[in-house]
Amino acid sequence: MLLKIYLKEMKDCFRDRRTLLLTVLLPIIMMTGLTFFYESLISEGEGETYSLAVEKSFGAKEAELFSGMENIEFVQSANPEETLTEGEAVAALVLSPDFLTSIEKGEEASVTLIGDSFSQNSTNLMNLVTTTLTAFEKSVTATRLQSQGTDLSVIQPFTIDQKEISEDNPNVNLLAMLIPLMLSLAIGVGASPSASDLFAGEKERKTMEALLMTPVNRSTLLFAKWMTIASVGTITGLTTLGVVAAEITFLTENLKQAVSFGDNAWLIIGLALVMTILFSMFNASLLMITSIMGKTVKESQSYSTPVMMLTILPTMIITGIGINELTFEHFAIPIMNLFSLLKELLFGVINYEHIVITLGSNIVFMVLFFIIGRIMFMKDKWVMN
Repeated sequence: MLLKIYLKEMKDCFRDRRTLLLTVLLPIIMMTGLTFFYESLISEGEGETYSLAVEKSFGAKEAELFSGMENIEFVQSANPEETLTEGEAVAALVLSPDFLTSIEKGEEASVTLIGDSFSQNSTNLMNLVTTTLTAFEKSVTATRLQSQGTDLSVIQPFTIDQKEISEDNPNVNLLAMLIPLMLSLAIGVGASPSASDLFAGEKERKTMEALLMTPVNRSTLLFAKWMTIASVGTITGLTTLGVVAAEITFLTENLKQAVSFGDNAWLIIGLALVMTILFSMFNASLLMITSIMGKTVKESQSYSTPVMMLTILPTMIITGIGINELTFEHFAIPIMNLFSLLKELLFGVINYEHIVITLGSNIVFMVLFFIIGRIMFMKDKWVMN
């Protein structure tokens, strides 16, 4: 009987085109957009050409300072700032009169760089210009000191050698935030419509009373519906994860280079799949409670919104924490432990103690929420509209 109810609910979930769109296609579209957004974010303007507004007096000698910057295009104008305001350039550079001549004579010279810090392109261009002019400034300073017979060690008494504790691609940290966020959102977005329909929808359509009059045990009915929500979430999560993995592999460069599992690839993939299934089951228990509480589908969706928002909080907490700084709490708290464990796995770290804590924590809270849902479902005031 349990299997029959489960298969019937699964067919109903995927028979409705609207539900199918919200359950499968919408998460895939959302995660695809996030993938390409983060790829463009870490590309840092590679291959981009930036327009820099300069005065008409800006000649070949001044342009030679930027000879190593092939992606800077100069736009000469009588008023560079006005050119920037009109959108014909993303930044403007204004040099004092006879800039290079003044520097050669040791006279005062100035540079004014105008841009918009709220614009990514403008920020990138200003960084390029600042880096170039800083290098030129050091070169001029060194030349002047040498001409006076001064040792260059006066302005550089020591050197700084910075080393990273990890040799991994720096973009792996961004990927460690992206994958768990995508997975949790996809599971939540995919399972939410089904969860709302299986309980609140039955009450709204006045079919819950007839369903309870059948000789089927309430616990069996509840378990079948819970399995349906968990299955839909798992299917959505695995489908989205597969699509995103294929997109990263074949359609991105920077994100693809950040992934390197080495000899532990299959173990890491297997653990990721287990976490996807377990998180879907945990999420199903939460969504089941919100659906039982709601008298209508709309009310149920209102209750489930905070559950969806919870998946965003770990992103803000975990992003700035190194894998060597993760503690017991990060793996014991549900939802956060998904981000923590996947972050370790994406860095190629397999800590069996953390894996056991994460799996155990999710199972305990999943069972706890399921028991709460069962207690509610056994009382008529929660299941009768």
